Amino acid sequence: MSEVKGGDTLCFFVNGKKVTESDADPETMLLSFLRQRMRLTGTKSGCGGGGCGACTVMVSRYQPAAKTVLHYSANACLLPVCQLHGAAVTTVEGIGSTKTRIHPVQERIAKAHGSQCGFCTPGMVMSMYTLLRNKPQPSMEDITEALAGNLCRCTGYRPIVDGCRTFCQEANCCQANGNGGCCLTGDEATDKPGHVAPQLFDKEEFLPLDPTQELIFPPELILMAETASQQTQTFRGERMTWVTPASLEDLVQLKTRHPQAPLVMGNTNIGPDIKFKGVLHPVIISPTRVMELFEVSETPQGFWVGAGCSLSGVKSVLERLVRQFPTEKTELFRALVQQLGNLGSQQIRNVASLGGNIVSAYPNSDLNPVLAAGNCKLSVISNGGRREIPLNQDFFVGFGKTILKPDEIVVSVFIPFSRKGEMVRAFRQAPRKESAFATVTTGMRVFFPEGSRLVRELSVYYGGVGPATVSAAETCTAIVGRPWDEQTLSRAYDVLLEELALPPSAPGGKVEFRRSLTLSLFFKFNLEVLQRLREMVGTGSALKTCHCFGRNASDCFNSLIYFQDVITDELPEAVQSGIKPLPKQIEPSLQEFQNVSEGQSDQDPVGRPIMHRSALSQATGEAVYCDDLPKTEGELFLVLVTSTRSHAKITGLDVSEALQVPGVVDVITHKDIPGKKVRTFCGYDEELLAEKEVSCVGQMLCAVLADTKAHAKRGAAAVKIGYEDLPDPVFTVEEAIENKSFFEPHRAIERGNVTEAFKSVDQVYEGEIRIGGQEHFYMETQSMLVVPVGEEREFKVYISCQWPTYTQDAVAETLAVPSNRVTCHVKRIGGAFGGKVLKTTVLACITSVAAWKTDLPVRCVLERGEDMLITGARHPVLGKYKVGFMNDGRVVAADLQYYTNAGNTLDESVLVIEKILLHMDNAYNIPNLRGRGSACRTNLPSNTAFRGFGVPQSIMVVENMMNDVAVVLGRPAHQIREINMYKGPSLTHYKFEFDPENLLRCWEECKTKSDYDARRRAIDQFNQQNRWKKRGMSIIPIKYGIAFGESFFNQAAALVHIYKDGSVLVSHGGAEMGQGLHTKMQQVASRELHIPSSKIYISETSTNTVPNTCPSAASYGTDANGMAVKNACEKLYRRLEPIRQQNPKGSWESWVRNAFFEKISLSATGFYRGPDCCMDWDRMEGRPYAYFTYGACCCEVELDGLTGDYRTLRTDIVVDIGRSINPSVDIGQIEGAFIQGLGLYTLEELKFSPSGVLYSRGPSQYKIPAVCDIPLRFNVYLLPDSHNPHAIYSSKGIGEPVLFLGSSVFYAIKDAVAAARSESGLVGPFPLDSPATPERACLACASPFTLKIPASKPGSFKPWALNI
Repeated sequence: MSEVKGGDTLCFFVNGKKVTESDADPETMLLSFLRQRMRLTGTKSGCGGGGCGACTVMVSRYQPAAKTVLHYSANACLLPVCQLHGAAVTTVEGIGSTKTRIHPVQERIAKAHGSQCGFCTPGMVMSMYTLLRNKPQPSMEDITEALAGNLCRCTGYRPIVDGCRTFCQEANCCQANGNGGCCLTGDEATDKPGHVAPQLFDKEEFLPLDPTQELIFPPELILMAETASQQTQTFRGERMTWVTPASLEDLVQLKTRHPQAPLVMGNTNIGPDIKFKGVLHPVIISPTRVMELFEVSETPQGFWVGAGCSLSGVKSVLERLVRQFPTEKTELFRALVQQLGNLGSQQIRNVASLGGNIVSAYPNSDLNPVLAAGNCKLSVISNGGRREIPLNQDFFVGFGKTILKPDEIVVSVFIPFSRKGEMVRAFRQAPRKESAFATVTTGMRVFFPEGSRLVRELSVYYGGVGPATVSAAETCTAIVGRPWDEQTLSRAYDVLLEELALPPSAPGGKVEFRRSLTLSLFFKFNLEVLQRLREMVGTGSALKTCHCFGRNASDCFNSLIYFQDVITDELPEAVQSGIKPLPKQIEPSLQEFQNVSEGQSDQDPVGRPIMHRSALSQATGEAVYCDDLPKTEGELFLVLVTSTRSHAKITGLDVSEALQVPGVVDVITHKDIPGKKVRTFCGYDEELLAEKEVSCVGQMLCAVLADTKAHAKRGAAAVKIGYEDLPDPVFTVEEAIENKSFFEPHRAIERGNVTEAFKSVDQVYEGEIRIGGQEHFYMETQSMLVVPVGEEREFKVYISCQWPTYTQDAVAETLAVPSNRVTCHVKRIGGAFGGKVLKTTVLACITSVAAWKTDLPVRCVLERGEDMLITGARHPVLGKYKVGFMNDGRVVAADLQYYTNAGNTLDESVLVIEKILLHMDNAYNIPNLRGRGSACRTNLPSNTAFRGFGVPQSIMVVENMMNDVAVVLGRPAHQIREINMYKGPSLTHYKFEFDPENLLRCWEECKTKSDYDARRRAIDQFNQQNRWKKRGMSIIPIKYGIAFGESFFNQAAALVHIYKDGSVLVSHGGAEMGQGLHTKMQQVASRELHIPSSKIYISETSTNTVPNTCPSAASYGTDANGMAVKNACEKLYRRLEPIRQQNPKGSWESWVRNAFFEKISLSATGFYRGPDCCMDWDRMEGRPYAYFTYGACCCEVELDGLTGDYRTLRTDIVVDIGRSINPSVDIGQIEGAFIQGLGLYTLEELKFSPSGVLYSRGPSQYKIPAVCDIPLRFNVYLLPDSHNPHAIYSSKGIGEPVLFLGSSVFYAIKDAVAAARSESGLVGPFPLDSPATPERACLACASPFTLKIPASKPGSFKPWALNI
């Protein structure tokens, strides 16, 4: 073996430029190499674990055997640079630039309004770009598959999909043109004579895609690949050695010498272990050059597929074989293709290997159950020779463990042909439809002799129901040798349930659901088998009727199987629904908005769908975010040390070992803070760094400073904390109530006399609903850089935050310096949603102390897991209600009690409670209404502001109450809502007068646009015809108060400079976080100065240009800052009036030049004194808002009652936003908020351990909506002819209100669940907490399979996770 003793030289290309590294560190990922070494910061760091797609790049490799170049997308955060020898990497900067020429992908995503905060945009661009390099005219299925691994928290995905759709062959329809109507649907928008519906974008303006203009693959790398050295490559780093053998013989010898060294192909398993679990491997072997691991060969029995083949490669091979061979021979191939399509994202499948997936032996592996059921086997090699190992129940011996010896290497996997009479099927259920680990997954194979129904062979394997892939061997034994009939299978279900028992405290939780899935997935297999038996046995048997419409649960269960001796021609339609897939094709959508008036100047951009002003920069990777700022000389990195106990005294803090770690410079503790050591909010103090006691897991204790992030992390891991646990930590709302653990004050409000009203109603009903918390999951984690200027205690703070002034004040107080010594700069924020206000400020204070102590620049950028652990989330809420109503549907009295889980510090929890109570009426005029709210003090990380600020929780309780009233009365829910809506001039429960006309218009318009009544009838018919699939529909209104309830926040200032060349610089107090605030301010300045937007620039938000700003929050940014910019521009325009009169035909530039010579000031401040909002809680009345934004949303879903999976078929949203300043931005806000709400109410779950540790700390455990979750048809309509005298240009705030309308999906699911329950004879109100995850929906459906699962008695076991 020819192993080189020294470190080898790494050679690869980036964007056409050669990169050579003689000291490549195996621990360096491509992402950090690009960002830090090459200063290519367009590739973003979103999660570090391959789960968000923000770091997507294209990797290209030359294939000498085929003489072709392979292009594939990959996550740079998981790609070790050592693995890139001979590869060409293309980043977002390499495909186009605003300085040279933008690429069509960049242009179309930007101009289709698919970039808001922009942090995810480079990743989206690169996923799409890679697809186009491989397939210049993709299908919509190709596009959705390519984007499945890219997350976006802002846009709602629709505009991204629409921009990409323009590359499709089928994109020639008017639907792909961004307009408000479609010739295919007969929508009237385009049918009116002389009427042209305004368009969000015009695809005719787009650059054509020209594949000949792409970067060529470097010829040097082709030569390198064809003359590849047969030497083993070695790269030695600080702690790790990376070895790449050139031959199988070398690999075997290496593995013999280093049996514990992992084999790394895609780094999708080992990489996260190293990064997140701190696992250290002294030696890593990467056999990417061993050709035998990539060979595919055919035998008469099947195919041997190299274990090194990527999952994408395996999928391509199997798809080719499915086309090549008869159907009867490809049963297993097709089952594997199906599972491979759902396994991870495209980026993961492109690098993860078949062998790695098998031997990692995850308990919920998607492939292993299918491979095992299909009688596959492995060929392994070691120094002792080769052997073949069957992939069966004996192969998996525990969590992540197999029978392979440490020195054995899997060379290839044998995948056999199927036989005539054999069926193989794969099923899975996962928390999200795509890019999610399975909850339960299964592979099943049955073999019938020709012409017989007797089962000769049966193999059933499950994942997700034990520590490893398990075989249902006893169940198979109970069936083999018997006919496939009711008697056999009804007994088999009982055997299966007993065989795959899960203890109630099993890791992963969801025990009832997982056990139910083992039965329901086997039932799906049964339906598939019945469907196929006719073909195998013949069609001469008599047809008997299936009784699956029985209303008794046990009768229904027994009738699921056809009677013995009967093989029907085909399954009845109702039963077939159990195996029909949910719809998935995304259809073109409508976005309707009102055109500008005919007399408006073409130069005036207000009211037009203007592209986000930074969209092109964001799409090219040129947009600068906080962590994109270049590293300065001597800069240190800060990593926090957090508590591992939920409630304990600190008995010791030993930093001595940390200070010995190479690169560590210092450790910051509470003793180092020169000024104020706490932040005070609403009368409660929050320590910056804990001193004597901790009150939650994740509380910050100290901070380690080092020369690099890696060294700081190692130093943080070396800090030793001593604890003495304190008794009785409080985690849940119920525990807080029991222990009277609350933050003061409690709030209450009442209108009328609720107690007396209950005595006069026809019926009274009591219920409750629990709404879970929600992680902000802004794509850019908390980021800041504090730079000491070097004189007079001056500091510059570059930060990603929503309230720069508060950060300035806090840093000044912490450092004991005046505020004029601290300047905060916010260029842009990569998403915030309320999560970058108070917690960001605490982090900035700690970072500033580090910069003060060391007198060096200090950078702090949280990793995704740290961010989720430390910064809190949306408040979980327990809502209880008692409602009195008449038989005609009128709600006369309601008493509501809200409990929020505030966490360990107050933060903004009391303000959240106040907003909850102020919105508890929603759209309903309830004459006697009482609400009480309490913020529970618990030992969980403190929860904080989140888009909607309590309103989504508040109204959810009210709407659930309305739903229950409807169910009790047996009336449609929308009728009960209509009966109780405000009508005519009205007073809210806090005596605020308003006119609900536009609320009612939105409601009626939504019913009309959605064709509600006809679709409702169609749904009822569908549900009668389908036993296992049910559809549901709901329509929900919203009334949302705009402005801050604290009057002093309703103010804003601006500074506008006109330079001598006529260019204009605008500064204002709002922060740009994707909501298009800067874009709208540019439009305001353009209108007021009567100049094109191109002459106006907004650089950043900084406290040295506009002081004493208010937070960018409460959907009030445009209202306040827009008026301030308008005020400044009006002043300037008036000053230029004498110049214009002197030279009315002059140009703008000449007027400005002349004004300068006339000594006229070309700089002006603007100020806006907003409404005097207030609320008197003692008198229970006030005017806490300036006005209301109204909306209504109708959603239809299809639900699989066997698994709880659902698909949103269609969404129609009508919103009153007055006169939109920018329809594209506003529609983007509506869609993004709706999808975020959909996540809150149906998908996103925060899971805490019984000791208060957050389990869900990244995209692999916490699922936000992805492309697969958007409604298949997503229509948005802006209410026409609406005006609002309370805001700039008659517009309305829109950032927050629509988030609640995502609940319409929840109530549509609940409607579908009710239809499923009726099949089991269950009627009346039933509990369904939010989010309505597949688990909750499935269990609520009460299918015969769910009813067979014995419920565990609460208190008899310790649950895996708390029910927060």
